[in-house]
Amino acid sequence: MTTVTDPIIGNWYKDLENNLTFKVVSVEDSDDSIEVQYLNGDIGEYDRDSWYGSTFDYIEDPEDWTAPFDGIESDDLGYSDTDEHKPNPEDVDLDTFLD
Repeated sequence: MTTVTDPIIGNWYKDLENNLTFKVVSVEDSDDSIEVQYLNGDIGEYDRDSWYGSTFDYIEDPEDWTAPFDGIESDDLGYSDTDEHKPNPEDVDLDTFLD
């Protein structure tokens, strides 16, 4: 089985043959390289021939996808932001938008 999935920056993949999970962090057309970061934080690189000759498959983001990012705090992910980001009703003039 060979890979039919294109490398897309930010997407997660699994190497089915070696049971490795990684994220594509860079795709360089100029030197035909695809840089990845494994779930354990290690960096790797493939050329296009290696990529398409491999057993990589697209997967959903792992449950603990922050593992490669040492020292990241849960607050840094933006999930704990309690600010509702709603406009102040006093600053909104509906007549301006209805013109």
